[in-house]
Formats: sequence, C-alpha cells, structure tokens
Amino acid sequence: MKAGIYNSVKYIFLLCLGIALLWLAFRGVDIRSTLNELRETNMFWVLLSVLASLIAFTSRAHRWNMLIKPSGYSPTLYKTSIALMIGYLANLAIPRLGEVTRCGTLSKSEKIPFDLLLGTVIVERALDVICLLLCVLLTAAITYDRLGNFLNDNLFKPLGEKLQLLLYSPAFYVVILILLVLFIIYRMNKKKIETTKEKKGLGGKISSMLKGILEGLRSIRKLKNPVAFLFHTVLIWLMYFLMSYICFYALPATAGLSLEAGLFVLVVGGMGMSAPVQGGIGAYHLLVSQGLLLYGISYEHGLAFATLMHTSQTLTVILFGGLAFLLLTLSQRKKVEKHV
Repeated sequence: MKAGIYNSVKYIFLLCLGIALLWLAFRGVDIRSTLNELRETNMFWVLLSVLASLIAFTSRAHRWNMLIKPSGYSPTLYKTSIALMIGYLANLAIPRLGEVTRCGTLSKSEKIPFDLLLGTVIVERALDVICLLLCVLLTAAITYDRLGNFLNDNLFKPLGEKLQLLLYSPAFYVVILILLVLFIIYRMNKKKIETTKEKKGLGGKISSMLKGILEGLRSIRKLKNPVAFLFHTVLIWLMYFLMSYICFYALPATAGLSLEAGLFVLVVGGMGMSAPVQGGIGAYHLLVSQGLLLYGISYEHGLAFATLMHTSQTLTVILFGGLAFLLLTLSQRKKVEKHV
C-alpha cells in the first residue's frame, strides 16, 4: 500500500516537473506560429527517422541477447524485443522504470534469473554512458567553442550547484553507508552461497541477488563474438544520429543543417532524454531548441523541430510498446489456456 502511494506521488511529481519544463520551453512562443510550421512537415522524412529508431531498437535487443547468452540462456530476438519495447513504454510512465520492467518481463517469459538480467542491463547502461561521452568528445573536437559554451551554461554550472548540495546532504552519506553494508554482507555470505543450495535469511537473499548481478556484469568478458557486439553498439548510435539528422529535412527551417548540427543535437538531445522526467519531456525541448540557436536557427524554429522529433519518437514507443504489451498478454493467455 505504501509502495503504491509512493509510486503515485513520484509519478505525479515527475510529470509536473516535465510539464513545468515544457511550459518553460514554450513560454513567450507563439503557439499558432509553431503549429503552422509543423503543418508544413514532410512526413516522408519523419517516417524515415522512425525507421532509423526501429533499427536501433532491434539492434539493441540483439546486443542484449549477446550479453545474456554467455550465462547459458538463449532467449529469441522476438522475446527480447518484446521485453525491450515494454521497458521503453514503462519509461514514459516513470523514468528508469523501464530497465526493471524489461528485466522482469523477460525473466517471467523465459525463466531467466531477474538479477542476472539486471546485471546485463547495467552493462548496457554503462556502455551508453561511454558512447554518449565519446560523442561529446567528438562534438567538442569538431566544434569546441559551440559545445563548450553550451555545456558550461546548460550542464556544468547546474551540475556543479547540484553536486555541492549533494555533498552537504546527509542522505548521500546514508546511501553510501547502506551500499557498503550490502557489500560486506555479500562478502561474508559468498562462501556459504557457493556450498549451499538453499539460501535462508535476508543476508543470503541479498548475497544471492548481488551474485546474480555480478554474473550479469561479467557477461561482457564472456562474449562469443566481440566484433558483432561492437558492430551493434556502433549501429545503435549511428541510428540515433540519423534519427535527428534525417528529421532536419522534415521542416523547411532546418532542412539545410549540416552533419555537425546533427551530431550536436544527438549530444544535447541525449542529455535531455536522460533527465529524470517522463520521456525527457520539456528537458529535450529546452536543450535542443537552445542548441540549434548556435546554428542560426531561431528559437521558435528550433522548438518546432524539437517538438516534431520528440513527438514522433514518443508516439513510436507508445505504438510499438503497446503492441508488444498486447502480444505478450495474448501469449500468456494462450499458455494459461493450454494448462487448463
């Protein structure tokens, strides 16, 4: 009951935060002018951008399979894709819920330990952070002044202020202490886990979970085809880049933007989507529209592009995530009917 109330409050708070950021993005902007510009959208380029996102989703599902298989489990690409899309759909409700949801979905349908799947997802997220940082470095090398000024005004200064608040917060040290205690419990129970099949008590359960997560983390070292894994990692981020760059051609105001601008939008858009609000709403609009100012695009035109890009990708997740949820529901219903 308490967990349900907490999740509801968290959902409402994050949604309100996203709406506030969206209001801030559109404050002082002529909405009718933005809508008129969006009416000129060339849907061919939007659909091509959506296709790039679907290729990225499929490639990500395949890469996730490659992390799972060294542990002795072989889910089909279909099942992994279903779990992944349901996870993306869950992220629209509560940020970061998708990682847990996709692990739970695949664990239930394929009988794979949840903690092991969680470890592979942690590896995936770490790789995403590394790839985003590499994109930041590449963008900085190509356009140092633009990116430097943008990051300083929109990222480093705000993060520096938040970091100071964090270091002075007692809650931060409480979390560190809890993690340290969990690690000590795991070390103390490690030998017992290896020699006993039945694990009893809270300490044993925590240790078992940590062991499963560590097994998932080690999957990166057991890859059977590292070249293919690297290929899919590059393909995912190439598709992310093309999603933005292709969409430039959908609007007259952004049709002439360069590859460099596409890379810049990939970086700042990635930061916006990483914000702790549903689907990056508001944060994505603010950062992308501010970033395109550096390329001679007016704030209104940049906001129209950000709205088109964000809306098309959100609808894609809703459509295919909803379809994945429907297919999973039908599959589970058939299993129940077979056992009746």
